[in-house]
Amino acid sequence: MESRLRVHGHPIQPMLVTFPFGLFVSVVVFDLTDLAGGPEFLGEVGYWTVVAGLVAAALTGGAGMIDLWDVPDGGTRRTAVTFHLVNTAMAVLFVFVCLVRSGTPDRGVTGVLVAVELLALVVGAVGVWLGSWLVRRFDRPQGEPGTLDALRPGFEPAP
Repeated sequence: MESRLRVHGHPIQPMLVTFPFGLFVSVVVFDLTDLAGGPEFLGEVGYWTVVAGLVAAALTGGAGMIDLWDVPDGGTRRTAVTFHLVNTAMAVLFVFVCLVRSGTPDRGVTGVLVAVELLALVVGAVGVWLGSWLVRRFDRPQGEPGTLDALRPGFEPAP
């Protein structure tokens, strides 16, 4: 499987996955701190971090859809589609959290919403595992000749 979107021979979509997942983990940290009696502004920070994570998830999903066109039929395609569905499920759970929080004046969080966020992170962890499996299994390393990239096993010069 070859990615169409690359930077210096490396696929972009696996790099982008770290942004929404990292932002969503940050949301949970902010919200748990808010629930534990931290400063009130952490509820607002958590809300806007959810919004940023959803924007990042949309951009990552768009890049993933472009790569999905080139996935061969069979088990690889099923795994790639499952990867995208799992990541979409995580984003949908965070959309739910965002919509519920947008209706409150202080954008605060409740224990139930934190439980939904934790469930979304578990779902997202499955997506990260599937994505890493796809990259390790089907992405050939590419890079610039004359750099340290050429020392990696399986190196192919970037076209």
